[in-house]
Amino acid sequence: MRKTVVLNVVGLSGSLIGNNTPFLKQWAAGARNATIQPAMPAVTCSVQATYLTGKWPEEHGIVGNGWYFKDECEIKFWRQSNKLILSPKIWEVAKAMDPNFTVSNMCWWYNMYSSADYSLTPRPQYLADGRKLPDCYTQPADLRDTLQAKLGTFPLFNYWGPMTSIKSSKWIADASKITDDLYDPKLTLIYLPHLDYNLQRFGPRDPRIATDLQEIDAVCADLINFYEAKGAQVIVLSEYGISEVSRPVHLNRVLRRKGYIALREERGTELLDAGVSKAFAVADHQVAHIYVNNPADIADVKDLIAHVPGVQEVLEGDERDKYRMAHDRCGDLVAIANKDSWFTYYFWLDDTKAPDYARMVDIHKKPGFDPVEMFIDPTIRFPKPLLGLKLLKKKLGFRTLMDVIPLDATLVKGSHGRVPEDKGEWPVLLTRQKELLPETDLLATDVFNVILQHLKEPELVLN
Repeated sequence: MRKTVVLNVVGLSGSLIGNNTPFLKQWAAGARNATIQPAMPAVTCSVQATYLTGKWPEEHGIVGNGWYFKDECEIKFWRQSNKLILSPKIWEVAKAMDPNFTVSNMCWWYNMYSSADYSLTPRPQYLADGRKLPDCYTQPADLRDTLQAKLGTFPLFNYWGPMTSIKSSKWIADASKITDDLYDPKLTLIYLPHLDYNLQRFGPRDPRIATDLQEIDAVCADLINFYEAKGAQVIVLSEYGISEVSRPVHLNRVLRRKGYIALREERGTELLDAGVSKAFAVADHQVAHIYVNNPADIADVKDLIAHVPGVQEVLEGDERDKYRMAHDRCGDLVAIANKDSWFTYYFWLDDTKAPDYARMVDIHKKPGFDPVEMFIDPTIRFPKPLLGLKLLKKKLGFRTLMDVIPLDATLVKGSHGRVPEDKGEWPVLLTRQKELLPETDLLATDVFNVILQHLKEPELVLN
């Protein structure tokens, strides 16, 4: 099989490739470029699973970045086990074709306990005293020590949260090169999340995005030059484009006011109790899964949600087949936002009763995705000294809350999850192996075959 590398440049769309990405602009001029009709929901975990299996969420089961685990009565986001993907992955198909095939998976999601030969994924240490220490998980296990000895500890706090920066994508890129030098896998999958951050913070039209584009362009240049020097084929790929938004929509507050949401009060704060709620929404950017306990309530809940400003459509039952996502994990109803709106997970009506995790970066406790985690509360007058003091307390072993995240969802200016009307905001696929890419738009499931065709040796033509 032919050595192939896939750069997943999150948030990249055709409209962003230009003067602020001089390397990619020049490289793309010698490549064939295709836009990809976004998978639904157009969020990281669902799209990556679709690319890696060639199947839709109705088959592979990844209906979002998180969903309601019905047997546990808990909403869980950002799980790690690869066994949650219910369809064969591209490397498993390739291994069946060539027993000597190897793959390196560098930070694509569901990257633990998979059949990949070499893998890397963020994995903090959660200590008994409440501290969270940056770290990563690798296969083989000693690769973790090799990478961190050469590159320093994985920069977890630059990977997500208010301190996000190019540092995390650069670390992943450098780790990928080290792994390639060690093992020389036939397929390498590299996740570069940098554009995801400020595109959501500021929106795609903000002039500050120019710096982010220049930074990721430099990382891509370094990787492409490195791998092409080794004779590898390079595919530049993205999961979704990000659209400008101006309206957060609080579906759980709507459901609460109509008596569908059940709450527990603890220490003066409110917690969503999904297991006894009549209906609740699991918000994930511009898509929300709505789970309804009693089927007799579905029609009323659907009508309620359909009339919420900012909701474009609400699908139930077979209607969910429109986007090929009607898996058992899917909500009884699926709400899709209109183009300038996105869904929050907020369920409290009084900010003084918001749960403690609401003001923290806590991707596992929140019953929905929260892009507000990328902001520091603007009402804090001196945030850097405050953060420094809190970090010092944690290093000394004291329990302290990193409660610096605001509760103002209007701060978010970019989102994704739906299919944008403007194809300039669709994800892209670029390759210099022009004969392997059709001159048409791709479906998300087509990406699997494009990668597989790159891996296959060309057939010999006998004269």
